[in-house]
Amino acid sequence: MANVLDAFKDLKQDNAKVDRSKKFRIGIVGTGWIAAAHIQKYKMMDDVEIVAGCDIIEGKAEKFFKTWEVEGVNCYTSDIEMYKKENLDAVSICTYNATHAECAVNALNAGVNVLLEKPMCVTTEEAVEIMKAEKKSGKILSIGFQPRFDNDMKLVKQVVQSGVLGKIYYIQTGGGRREGIPFPYGTTFIDPKTGVIGAMGDIGCYSLDMVLNAVGYPKPLTVTGYTSAFSGTNPNYSGYVKSGHPEYAKIFGVDDFAAAFVRLEGDIILDFRIAWAEHIDSPCDTIILGSEGGLRIPATECWNGTIGGDMTLYHTVAGQLVETTIPRTQNKPVDCFYEKIRSFLDAIHTNGKAPIPSTEILYNQAIIDHIVKSSKEGRELKVEIPEI
Repeated sequence: MANVLDAFKDLKQDNAKVDRSKKFRIGIVGTGWIAAAHIQKYKMMDDVEIVAGCDIIEGKAEKFFKTWEVEGVNCYTSDIEMYKKENLDAVSICTYNATHAECAVNALNAGVNVLLEKPMCVTTEEAVEIMKAEKKSGKILSIGFQPRFDNDMKLVKQVVQSGVLGKIYYIQTGGGRREGIPFPYGTTFIDPKTGVIGAMGDIGCYSLDMVLNAVGYPKPLTVTGYTSAFSGTNPNYSGYVKSGHPEYAKIFGVDDFAAAFVRLEGDIILDFRIAWAEHIDSPCDTIILGSEGGLRIPATECWNGTIGGDMTLYHTVAGQLVETTIPRTQNKPVDCFYEKIRSFLDAIHTNGKAPIPSTEILYNQAIIDHIVKSSKEGRELKVEIPEI
């Protein structure tokens, strides 16, 4: 099946030259653990000067920049005040889920380019408000989906877009962790006042993006959703027992498991499930079925932004059922988090398009939001997206 594999042998590389002579003034909003990944990558870039930071907790930003040995940073407890006093080119928003929308809108209204950590926000309505501010500002807004830069994730899209599967009609996707509620970073992930959405917002959005990006991000039409929290609310959950924090069961108020049946434009059915904690190693491999072939993408043991092994293409050749292995790429490993930030800054340099555009992630967010709403109402919901 060499002729089939030849179509996926080489990933296209973007070698466009970018003039990086201008140095950008960068701010960071929210100085928790994910902000550490941002500052670490920013420090590797010559066209960046980190000049400002903001955190609602007094003294936290100062401590953060001291830890990362970045001097001369002006620190604030109000992002609006920061924008008034600092002439920023761009900002990384690294706050907890509940404040993503507010912080993104504030930055865009101040005329600052925004790299917004995932999930984009919490609700469909919040996503629309962010996009209205983006449209009004004319600035670049990119959403923090670094798995897009993984070579094997690119390969998934390349296989699907090649047409070898024919007309796509069914997708099964998801992933999860047997023991992976992220409370070691504090309670912001599991507290409903800050996290609001749990496994869906943390890793489910990535799983959705993998397949939706591969098939061209069709609009969601209806969602039947289910969420639960049997592990997170159990003081005997193995993760709590090992860490000695059974009290977190009383704080836990988000989803640790979610499942949904989603109808997409183009007569595509999406069967989705995701978990932070479950009594199985993984809820499913990803399967994409088309009129001419099917693709199996192995799950990882713990969702980590890539695929779990070589893919298998199921198709028919000369009347015979054939299975073709599509090996994982042998390209040099990519620092996906670096590329997420680098591509954002390069888009500003070139006045180009957002690497991970809000127009796509809007649909991702709408699916998550409607899973929550459908689960609460116990019925299928039509996806309503207000005009932008």
